[in-house]
Amino acid sequence: MTSSTTRIPEGGADGARLPIASLLALALAGFITILTEALPAGLLPQISAGLGISEAMAGQMVTVYAIGSLVAAIPLTAATQGVRRRRLLLAAIGGFVIANTVTTVSTRFEWIMAARFLAGVSAGLLWALAAGYAARMVPERQKGRAIAIAMVGTPLALSLGVPAGTFLGNLVGWRSCFGIMSALALILMAWVRVQVPDFAGQAAGERAPLRRVFTTPGVRAVLFVVFAFVLAHNILYTYIAPFLAAAGMGDRTDAMLLVFGLSSLLGLWVIGVLIDTHLRALTLASTALFALSALALGVRGDEPVVVIVAVAAWGLAFGGAPTLFQTAIAHTAGGAADVAQSMLVTAWNLAIAGGGIVGGVLLARAGVAAFSPALLALLAATLVVAGAASRHGFPGQRGRGAGLTADPRRATP
Repeated sequence: MTSSTTRIPEGGADGARLPIASLLALALAGFITILTEALPAGLLPQISAGLGISEAMAGQMVTVYAIGSLVAAIPLTAATQGVRRRRLLLAAIGGFVIANTVTTVSTRFEWIMAARFLAGVSAGLLWALAAGYAARMVPERQKGRAIAIAMVGTPLALSLGVPAGTFLGNLVGWRSCFGIMSALALILMAWVRVQVPDFAGQAAGERAPLRRVFTTPGVRAVLFVVFAFVLAHNILYTYIAPFLAAAGMGDRTDAMLLVFGLSSLLGLWVIGVLIDTHLRALTLASTALFALSALALGVRGDEPVVVIVAVAAWGLAFGGAPTLFQTAIAHTAGGAADVAQSMLVTAWNLAIAGGGIVGGVLLARAGVAAFSPALLALLAATLVVAGAASRHGFPGQRGRGAGLTADPRRATP
């Protein structure tokens, strides 16, 4: 960059391009975030043996990460509204450098758990930033597509990164995997500094109180949809192995997760193409498709062909859901998008925790047969709330407001 300011190109009908390099930097940040969170799950035996602890205790590395995100997202985002955006993004990524480095070199489980908590805090801040950051880089008509590109790291991490990380951990050791994550985060920091535009934080007089953001028309509807949809997803995703085992497909869990991951990528691509003109229709269609998948698994879940098709449909429905929800709340909250995104992060993590708890109770008391009715109830509620939010939250094209109030062209390198 040779000038003191840079103009973000306005894409769309005039043929100008999206700031792909900047958006892919955000995608890599999401990839690192998801992979840092999920990697211990694929390396539990190695971590357990290496630290001399039980696998159940090693599994708490995932739990404490989620707790960090849950408790930090809203207060940290609210407290940093005045900080310049790129500086805050670099700080969040730097948290992963520190956390994964400590995990790589420390022999004390207490230090590793503290590092995992720090990684969770960094994740909560990063997820609150990412969608709003992507939206501010482009004009109104391209916000959804920009967020879709910025979110592509999530399904990539789940479908390809975690299996690859597990394989690499078995090959070179679990500590090396976290060391690689630290190096990747350092490279990303340099990328962000060079390619990602900077934006000013909000002046003190412009910052909306949390209560005002929460009571903004449409925000609560989006948050409910996020919670119910993600809770339904995590009930099934967390306990997919026992579900498949009951269907006589216990030895195909890896293959089914791959089917889910690949169809998620397809779902994200479809959403990315259509979201800026069909946000409401896509939200309702994704929810309905997930419900049909849950119904098929409940009625014909003992037939392998039905299970494969249903899992593919589930992945297709879920792949673009984060982009749909983040775009909806970014448009709904306007200039308070980052604070609203932090609420979305909190709702998402509550749903993840709730999926493990509710799914576990259902499995213990009624078996996997109880999953389908529970999912259908949650998804029916999702459809009702999203359908009712036709003016605010999930409006049709005519109901779309002005979106974020910040001028996407006010940026400095």
